[in-house]
Amino acid sequence: MGIRDEDIATVRNATDIVAVVSEHVQLKRVGRRWQGLCPFHQEKSGSFSVNGEEKLYYCFGCGAKGDVITFVREVEHLDFVGAVEKLAVKAGITLQYTDEVQNEGRKRRGRLLDAVAAAAAWYHERLLSAPDAAAARAYLRSRGLDGDDVRRFGIGWAPEGWDQLARALRVPDDVFVEAGLGFLNRRGRPTDAFRGRIMFPIADPAGAVVGFGGRIMPGVDGAKYKNSVDSAIYSKSRLLYGLHLSKAEIVKADEAIVCEGYTDVIGFAKAGVPRAVATCGTALTEDHVKVLRSFARRIVLAFDADAAGQNAAARVYAWEKQYDLDIAVAAFPGGADPADLAQTDPGALAIAVAEAQPFLKFRLERVLATDRADTPEQSARAAEAAMAVVAEHPSELVRDQYRLEVAARLRLDPAQLHAVATPRRSPRAEQRPARPPVLTRDTPATEALRHMVWDRDSIADRLDEVLFSDPVVATAYRALATTDSVADAITMAAADDPVAGELLQRLAVEEPESTVTSVLVRLVDDAGTAALAALQAEARVADDPFQVGEAIRWLTLRLMDLREQEGDNAPELEALDDLLSWLIGVEHEVL
Repeated sequence: MGIRDEDIATVRNATDIVAVVSEHVQLKRVGRRWQGLCPFHQEKSGSFSVNGEEKLYYCFGCGAKGDVITFVREVEHLDFVGAVEKLAVKAGITLQYTDEVQNEGRKRRGRLLDAVAAAAAWYHERLLSAPDAAAARAYLRSRGLDGDDVRRFGIGWAPEGWDQLARALRVPDDVFVEAGLGFLNRRGRPTDAFRGRIMFPIADPAGAVVGFGGRIMPGVDGAKYKNSVDSAIYSKSRLLYGLHLSKAEIVKADEAIVCEGYTDVIGFAKAGVPRAVATCGTALTEDHVKVLRSFARRIVLAFDADAAGQNAAARVYAWEKQYDLDIAVAAFPGGADPADLAQTDPGALAIAVAEAQPFLKFRLERVLATDRADTPEQSARAAEAAMAVVAEHPSELVRDQYRLEVAARLRLDPAQLHAVATPRRSPRAEQRPARPPVLTRDTPATEALRHMVWDRDSIADRLDEVLFSDPVVATAYRALATTDSVADAITMAAADDPVAGELLQRLAVEEPESTVTSVLVRLVDDAGTAALAALQAEARVADDPFQVGEAIRWLTLRLMDLREQEGDNAPELEALDDLLSWLIGVEHEVL
């Protein structure tokens, strides 16, 4: 199921990637490519490059890469179909789907989103003007939220009564229920899911409202918060409240602040730290972390990160390693909530975030602050408790650093703490494969591939796999030589070797710095020199070295001729052509 391949290709070909990227990044032309600051990580020097001809981008800083569809997916946080649909609208292209079920599914999702958006608007208007919302307005004012805050965050009021929203919206019952707005009672009548609650609309990263968090009024019986049920458009384990409003600041600071409550997020924004989000009635999940990693590399937890203990620590350390994150914890004066602190001392919020400690450091400080060490027995107990926390970290280097810190704090010999700091590992512990390295060394072979990318006709006929001794570069060459586009070559190379795919993605935004002739001379020289060494080794063990000796003499002379040429000013590069023919012929004989 999905969009027809032909339509995807049409959208990709009809879209100007430079124009699309320029909506988010200020680009300047450098030769035949474009360059600017990467929108996916914080940087001061432009390492983000765009090849407008091949419609590809690559960041030399963070490794972000892809085509125009990938760019829209990442920067707008859309799925593949959503990104294609957005580009199709801009290009005036009508899409056709491979399955009618898929087409109906997209329409169904649209109806659900429309219903939730209408509900959000209705709730919001009720809070602003309805007499029965007076108490809710007074409560919000007591929490430091004024009318501007209410309008900015779209806060609403769900009145008492069983079906006031249902009667106001008048959407089909199945849509009303599936959108999480209510349910059917025993008589089959639609009944509102939220009643007598202050409503905080929850949007996806693109800004579409998909659900709600409802807070009950103080003094009223019932759960303090109620969230929308999971549905086709709402998943509490993936959504983060306020992300659609804060994502630009998060990217700018390369830092996201994670809170527990909706009013905490608003408090950070009012205090001049508008890069906070909140989980929607659930603990921080790996899906949340994945979403945040696409915006920033540093996550600051603005809640009691020590409460969950060792199980939470294990998850945090795994996330840091797997997603290349720095996770820190902010401590607030007197343990105050960010929403309360925003009223009494808003400057303290920024200070707490700036002074946030690494996760392990925060937990260790908690332990050392509560355990006395006035006697040898107390020191031993404090050391054991502290080292139990240190032992949770998977890195031996990190454990060693904190072991020295604990020893200094408790005036103990670090050697005595070494065994305590070594974690006990389960033999079934999951081992994640290391990310493959990226080939960054520049060679004549990689320069030849640049010419293949940027001006295939000028060099393709004079290249052969025998000239590419590095297996990664050879994989990239084969992909380029057997496909019609660079994008297809990247896909093919990545399927064989991810490093080769990464290499091609990078070369696609790097223009050649040499002429075709000069790079061929260097490439053939390298291949010829390697062949000469092989022949010389063969001659040393051959029964009749005469024939090998003739080849050695010929090859040596031709290499000397090649090195005496004057590049593009030479009338003819006979040595280059002779050596190319000889190298290709020898390789084919071996094959």
